[in-house]
Amino acid sequence: MTEKSAQVNSHNVEGTAEVSHETTIFAEPIFHIGNFTVTNALINSWVTVFILVTAFILIGRKIKKAPRGLQNIFEIILEEGMNLTDSVTGSRHKTEKFLPLALALFLFILVNNWLGLLPGIGTIGFIETEEGHSTFVPFFRGATADLNLTLALSLFAVVLSHVLGVMSLGLWKHFNKFFNIEILWQTVKKFTKEPMLLMVNPIKFFVGIIEAVGEVAKIASLSLRLFGNIFAGEVLLASMMAISAYILPIPFMFMELIVGMVQALVFSILTLAFISIATSAEEH
Repeated sequence: MTEKSAQVNSHNVEGTAEVSHETTIFAEPIFHIGNFTVTNALINSWVTVFILVTAFILIGRKIKKAPRGLQNIFEIILEEGMNLTDSVTGSRHKTEKFLPLALALFLFILVNNWLGLLPGIGTIGFIETEEGHSTFVPFFRGATADLNLTLALSLFAVVLSHVLGVMSLGLWKHFNKFFNIEILWQTVKKFTKEPMLLMVNPIKFFVGIIEAVGEVAKIASLSLRLFGNIFAGEVLLASMMAISAYILPIPFMFMELIVGMVQALVFSILTLAFISIATSAEEH
């Protein structure tokens, strides 16, 4: 785990140089592939993908029609996950369609959260010297403690909900959830017969615009919630390690294991809720 404001001594040819080791909000670049910058958070994400792909290839090879041992446990977890998803979507049909997406997000975020707690993450790296100032740069960094990743995941979740909404309802119906031109047209056509439409329908139209603004707020909410909790956990652990590196951080590490799972679950459940709302007709 990265140690905030920790300092180490490094000897060079001219004498002793002070090397700073600080937790930064942004991910540090490690190397470049052409014009593409590879950061330590991105490397951690690649490691997560490798772990998940390898694990499920190995598990998939051992699946049997008559489940035994570990397969029983995974089937129980999947069944409970489907029941939980049913409570969000309200439909087993939607659950079967959307659970793989939410489960993939959950596992990716969960493994990234827990990888940040392993020894060596944030403490193994190299020293970068620039303008006489030496900075320690770790090879690996907890990926969900990087705002770039959480923002990308949030954009993916919200944009995906709109894509699935268009696929389920059609472009016109989905568009009218936010910019309800249809309801304004109905007001013009029927206000002589139903005068109350002049009061009700404009309110509905502006509520739709507020919903459109809320879609942007969803991105900020999802990304900052995940980033804030994981980054704060890193800072907390670093502070405890600065006080005592051996015993004091242990209960906080267990707490961060729980926080990592809760945050992964919250992100995936909210994504399911957004998708479920986006794929439901306005009257529902």
